[in-house]
Amino acid sequence: MSGLFRFSGDEGYFPGGSMCLSPGSNIGVYYPARKRSRISAPSLFSGFERNQASIEVLPDECLFEIFRRLPSGQERSVCACVSKQWLGLLSNIRREEASGSKDEFQEVEDEGHLSRSLEGKKVTDLKLAAISVGTASRGGLGKLLIQGDGFTSKVTDVGLRAIARGCPSLRVLSLLNLSSVGDVGLCEIAQSCLLLEKLELSRCAGITDKGLVAIAENCPNLIDLTIDSCSGLGNEGLKAIARHCTKLRSISIRNCSRIGDQGVAFLLAQPGCSLSKVKLQMLNITDLSLAVLGQYGASVTDIVLNGLRGVSEKGFWVMGNGKGLKKLKSLSVTSCQGMTDGGLEAVGNGCPDLKQLCLSKCLLVSGNGLVSLAKSAMSLESLKLEECHRINQYGFFSFLVNCGLKLKALSVVKCLGIRDMNPGSPLPSTRSNSLRSLSISHCPGIRDSSLALLGKFCHQLQDLELCGLNGVTDSGLLELIQFNSAGLLKVNLSCCLNLTDSAVSAIVTRHGLTLESLNLDGCRNITDASLVSVAKNCYSINDLDVSNSRVSDLGIEALATSPNHLNLQIFSIGGCSAVTDESQASIQKLGRTLLGLNIQRCSKISSSTIDALLEQLWRCDILY
Repeated sequence: MSGLFRFSGDEGYFPGGSMCLSPGSNIGVYYPARKRSRISAPSLFSGFERNQASIEVLPDECLFEIFRRLPSGQERSVCACVSKQWLGLLSNIRREEASGSKDEFQEVEDEGHLSRSLEGKKVTDLKLAAISVGTASRGGLGKLLIQGDGFTSKVTDVGLRAIARGCPSLRVLSLLNLSSVGDVGLCEIAQSCLLLEKLELSRCAGITDKGLVAIAENCPNLIDLTIDSCSGLGNEGLKAIARHCTKLRSISIRNCSRIGDQGVAFLLAQPGCSLSKVKLQMLNITDLSLAVLGQYGASVTDIVLNGLRGVSEKGFWVMGNGKGLKKLKSLSVTSCQGMTDGGLEAVGNGCPDLKQLCLSKCLLVSGNGLVSLAKSAMSLESLKLEECHRINQYGFFSFLVNCGLKLKALSVVKCLGIRDMNPGSPLPSTRSNSLRSLSISHCPGIRDSSLALLGKFCHQLQDLELCGLNGVTDSGLLELIQFNSAGLLKVNLSCCLNLTDSAVSAIVTRHGLTLESLNLDGCRNITDASLVSVAKNCYSINDLDVSNSRVSDLGIEALATSPNHLNLQIFSIGGCSAVTDESQASIQKLGRTLLGLNIQRCSKISSSTIDALLEQLWRCDILY
């Protein structure tokens, strides 16, 4: 033990072998307090130090027997700091191999209070070993995320073995982008971490069905499984999960070329299947998998389908008409050419409890499909349409007429087919509905007449988002909000280039008592007059963004001297070239409540002013 005697308070590590960690690494291993020795070591030690420490003469087998008999986890943690050799031996001691009283070791089921997240090139087997030893006596490791750098990753099966043997309380494990991890490490986890509930495998090419089968056979408590871009996993692993993991509630499979209908259909059709969340993305599956999902998905509440090129209209039609998705509440479909008007109508008829629907890049869905959906899905509360270009203006408003009184949120993003109708086009009869949130972004066909017609529907709006609508002017916006009787809480008008101070003044005058967030980023016609209106009329606003506008020092001063004593928490003036150092005092006054400040690209704010703001607003996160 002379390696320990040579340690003094001035040294930054423990000698006695190759050092594994420094005390500042904060990896979780216990470090004893270091004190300077009050007496000098006798001269006989000088000769002793030149010889190898006696305990290191022992083979690893003997050291292993010594370490497993240490009375406490804290003492094992201290020994792990001596050398890599000792750390490696200690990290390979299983819980059942270590001696100790029952009072010392809590039941594994009661442990697992700690979580660790390791990312980047510095993630190594050594750090995993340190975590394994260091967390054993401090509540036990319950959650671990390891994200490597692909082919340069230094994490191997050796590191996973250390985690498995030292952390039997592990319940959540995420392995991301680890090319050197394979079945050996995952099998170690399966054999030791029997309480595992959530497993995420992403871009782990070395893991095959063998590792997943081991998880299935040894971890009956698994409730959440995510597989993403794992080329070695196929149908057999998925079948094993279906047979043994009867508590599975959530399954997500993405971009796994060897997984097809055989595995997916077997999983979904398993007797007693209690899956509630199903995500199938970029897989080589066909209509068969959707048919099985529609027939046997009695417990399914959430479905995400993305990039399923092998699925046709028939698959969605059979899924909806299977009458098995009675509990489905949320459906998201992206880049699936099989989703057509007929498929959408079938889904609406077969899913009576559907509340949230998102259609993205479904190019064959038109306005007729929306009308059919509105008539069948009477429980629908939220609809998002993104890049569905066949949906036109008439179908859009016909949906609003027929959707019922439960629809609360509507979002339309980049739908190029929605345009202002010709003056002679028939308009659907309008009525008030229950919309609370309306979002329209980057739809160039939406102009003032569309907003005026929407204003006849939207009487209860609280959240309003109009982004990148260059065809909208003050007149259209005023028509939209003129009948709104509920107080607006959040308004986002970013990049609406033709809006002016008049529109802002109208909004804050009518809704200043309730308005909490206002975003005018990129509205190039907005000036200090808007900030003056905010200062006079707003009482509850806490998030204000006027970036890339024409506001100046005078507008910021108006905010700082507001008679309503504004309590701004987030304030953004990035890219406002008219703001100068003269605003320093005003910003500091606003800074009493600020948590975030954006002054990026404010060319007339000097570095000395920025330094002063950083010093004065030390509780505020400043972007500069």
